[in-house]
Amino acid sequence: MAGHSKWANIKHKKAATDAKRGKIFTRLIKEITVAARLGGGDSASNPRLRLAIDKAYEQNMPKDNVERAVKRGSGELDGVNYEEVRYEGYGIAGAAVLVDCMTDNRVRTVADVRHAFTKYGGNLGTDGSVAFLFKHCGQMFFAPGTNEDKLMEAALEAGAEDVISNDDDSIEVITAPYELSTVKAALEKAGFKAEHAEVTMKPENEIVLTGDDAVKMQKLLDALENIDDVQEVYTTAVIDG
Repeated sequence: MAGHSKWANIKHKKAATDAKRGKIFTRLIKEITVAARLGGGDSASNPRLRLAIDKAYEQNMPKDNVERAVKRGSGELDGVNYEEVRYEGYGIAGAAVLVDCMTDNRVRTVADVRHAFTKYGGNLGTDGSVAFLFKHCGQMFFAPGTNEDKLMEAALEAGAEDVISNDDDSIEVITAPYELSTVKAALEKAGFKAEHAEVTMKPENEIVLTGDDAVKMQKLLDALENIDDVQEVYTTAVIDG
């Protein structure tokens, strides 16, 4: 058994994501473009690109937008040349924070990220200062009440790495990062539909924050999320409340 208010946190994150649909499109286009540039425009042989395209269609992105992003990334169309950069730091009560960005101007991006950390009670750290506290993996959440034994059997047969039962009776299935799509499809075929699925940086250990600490930490996370160059924000903090 593991976790604390996992289901509530996932639902909150999903609602926040839905509220930022326009920004989600921008982030997905960047991800598709960079994935195509790094691994080629054929999604069949580029698992990172396949994941990004799947996610785009889940968000109802028009096919034309997806295809243009692939062409920009693979060099068929001109476009902005984004680079990936990760910043690491600490939030409230020493909670670790990872900030993944895609930018065409590192100077602007680091200034924005540093400003958010400073303004909301955190500290920007050095490379490697907190990344070791996270695991790069695929993660799926299944609602409380899902048949754990049957899900575990199907997940492990599909190639999942781990199945975790949380305190709130939600169930997590963990996969290798680029096996997520394959395992997810196999589970759907077996009758299990994930409420939330993503490639993520999963904290190895979590810090539960309540009261004022929770409020302050949420403000820091929101400030980081709202930076245009930020793709994803990961933290060891669990906001309780």
